[in-house]
Amino acid sequence: MSEKRFVLALTRTCGSGATILGQMFAEKHGVDFYDKKILRMASDDSGISEELFARADETMKKSLLYSVTQKIYNGEIIPPESPDYTKNDNLFAFQAKVLRELAERESFVCIGRAADYVLRDFPNVVSIFVYAPLEKCIRVEMERLEMSRKEAEKHILDMDKHRRNYYRYHTGKEWESPYNYDLCLNTGELSYEQCVEVIEEYLKIKGLL
Repeated sequence: MSEKRFVLALTRTCGSGATILGQMFAEKHGVDFYDKKILRMASDDSGISEELFARADETMKKSLLYSVTQKIYNGEIIPPESPDYTKNDNLFAFQAKVLRELAERESFVCIGRAADYVLRDFPNVVSIFVYAPLEKCIRVEMERLEMSRKEAEKHILDMDKHRRNYYRYHTGKEWESPYNYDLCLNTGELSYEQCVEVIEEYLKIKGLL
C-alpha cells in the first residue's frame, strides 16, 4: 500500500489566524510548514538572489499594474539567457516549481503563493480559504502588531487588496470565491483547534490521512 501524502494549500484574509492554524496542523502531523521559506528555496533553485524574490513581493504591493492586468501561471520558466529571467512573472514560476516538486515527494502545509492554483492538478491537495469577520481580524492585528484600531483596519484592507490582486493576476480567478477551494473556514466561529479537527476529518474522508 502506498504511503499517504497530503498538501494543505491555505489562502487567507489578513488577521484570520491562518498562519497559526497551519503551523498547529503541521506540528501535530509532523510535516513542514512553508511560507516565505519558499522564497529561499526558489532562490537556491534558480540562482536568483532571495532579495529579488522578496523585492518582487513588495513591488507588486505598490504597483497598480497588477490590479488591472493578468499573467496567468502556465508552468513556463524563462531560461537564464533571457533578459526577462529575473522578472516578477519568472520569480513566481520558480516558486511554483518548488511547490510542485515538494508535492511530488512529501506532505506539507503551505500558506499563500496561490498554491491552490499552482497545485490544482495534484489529487492529494486540499485547498482551504481561511477568513474571519473584519472586527475579529482588527482585534487580532491590533494585538499582534501593537497598532491602533485605525492602523490595523487600514493594514488589513491593504493586505487583502494586495492578496486579491496577486491571486487574480497569477490565476485569473477571484480570490474570495468559494468555488476555488475545497473548504472555507471561519475562524470567527471556530477555534483554531476546531478548524484543525475539521481539516483532519476532511482528509480522512478523502483517504489522505
